[in-house]
Amino acid sequence: MSKQLKTVLIVVGIILVIGVMFIGRIIAGYNRVIAMDENIKGSWAQVENQLKRRYDLIPNLVETVKGYAAHEKELFENIAEARTKYFQANRVEDKIRSANQLEGVLSRLLLLREQYPQLKANESFLKLQDSLEGTENRIAVERKRYNDAVQMLNTYIRTFFGRFYASLAGVSKAAYYEIPKAEQAVPKVKF
Repeated sequence: MSKQLKTVLIVVGIILVIGVMFIGRIIAGYNRVIAMDENIKGSWAQVENQLKRRYDLIPNLVETVKGYAAHEKELFENIAEARTKYFQANRVEDKIRSANQLEGVLSRLLLLREQYPQLKANESFLKLQDSLEGTENRIAVERKRYNDAVQMLNTYIRTFFGRFYASLAGVSKAAYYEIPKAEQAVPKVKF
């Protein structure tokens, strides 16, 4: 074998190694974006599981309270409307918006127990309230996990190569599950 042929083979070999490394890098980046996107979808599914649990508890809680607070018709209608909006929503952003709307209405519903001492003592109400509070805690945990996954993907997409891999995979920025501005205000305590 001539020296020239050896040189050509070495150059071709180096080019092949570099090509394989380049293709490997693209595949790894593509797979990373896909994994992040799937993590977000899985995290959102967990949020939805907990929201579904909340929405399943609400009718029972409402029926228990209705007997004591029959004149709170508007509150019950708002709860039903928020629940309906959630199940009709197709996009994550719309579901987040309707879930946040329901959180505000639920806090008003739970405040009714202060106005009705006999409701405070009702065993069914207390059990439902405890279940709802547990569910709200689960929602908070799952919302944090979802937001952490969104942060990872959105940060990666903002990097130079991450943007390339995301566009290659057809993955775009995800929406955070944020608390509405009205609920971010610190409550004022007056004595």
